[in-house]
Parts: sequence; structure tokens; C-alpha cells
Amino acid sequence: MTSAPIVVSGVHMDLTDALKETVCAKVERLLRHNPRIVRVHVELVHTRCSDHSREFAAQIRLELPGPDIVVREESDDLYKSIDFLVDKVDRQLRRRHRLEKEKRNHPHPTDLGELGRAA
Repeated sequence: MTSAPIVVSGVHMDLTDALKETVCAKVERLLRHNPRIVRVHVELVHTRCSDHSREFAAQIRLELPGPDIVVREESDDLYKSIDFLVDKVDRQLRRRHRLEKEKRNHPHPTDLGELGRAA
């Protein structure tokens, strides 16, 4: 099985090997749940603002068939932001899978109108 490429970038911060390994380990969990993921973009942001409760942000964009999933999470700790982000994306992937499965199992009836009546 080929895994989707994971692109990790940092904005206003240097990415350490520990951060990259943490992000890759967390995202691998998402790839196990949904093998149809094409590409994963993770952006880690450090904002210098007076509100320290939103100092670090993590944003992810999952490219997969259908609309992409884009999620952003902010907190006072970068590792906490990554954890919250992965949990939120995991819930969205599960919801999307459940809705697709329900749509497959319960198709809507088709109204043929005038074409379905015998002459």
C-alpha cells in the first residue's frame, strides 16, 4: 500500500525533527482510517500576538476524492493544537464515511414520470 505524501511547513517558526515526526505519526492514524487520501498538507503557525491562548495554530488540508477537508486549530501549545486538529479531522472523516455509506445503502427512488407509464 502506498501512503499519501505528507507535506509539513512552518510559518514564522523553524520546524524541528521532533515536530515533523510528531505530525507524521499523528497523520498516519488518519491514513489508516481512509486509504483514499491523496495528499496531506500540514501548516504549523506561530503568531506573535498579545493573546497567548491562540499563539500557536495548526492547519491541515486533506486532498481526497470529493471536496477537500480543511481544518484549523489554535491553542497556547503547538503539540496540543496538533492533537486537537487530528481529532477534529478524524471525526470529519468518520462522518463523511458514514454519510457515503448511508447514501450507498439507501438510494433515493427515481421518478420516471410520463416515461414509466404504459401507453
